[in-house]
Amino acid sequence: MEHKLAYLQMIQAVITRMASNSFLIKGWSITLVAALFALAAVGTNEFFVYLAYFPAFMFWALDAYFLRQERLFRRLWDHVRQVDAAIDFSMDTGAFTDKVDGTWRVAWSHTLALFHGTITGTIVIVMLLMLADQHLW
Repeated sequence: MEHKLAYLQMIQAVITRMASNSFLIKGWSITLVAALFALAAVGTNEFFVYLAYFPAFMFWALDAYFLRQERLFRRLWDHVRQVDAAIDFSMDTGAFTDKVDGTWRVAWSHTLALFHGTITGTIVIVMLLMLADQHLW
């Protein structure tokens, strides 16, 4: 039983690290997009607004990857919780890949699509406002 608890704690530490990575990615995404908006406003160079798409999409993909990994390790944790066999301390989540959505589907989950979709939508709105402003003058 002592080994099982140590194993569960080890898996829980990985789950916590994945959740922390996801939180940091969201913060970096907002920070970089806002910095690129500031550069576009100061230098009046619309290139920086277009460049904001790159970190927005890359952080969206990274966030989806970490959320999928977190879900795989949650499955592993649940499996270890229920098993009474000898503990081997394996961190292989391969047996659960068919039970967890792929990275593409995870990227379109409610939480990620809402958060990262809002960032991407904001980039589109700023880009359109900037283009409209150029045509008005």
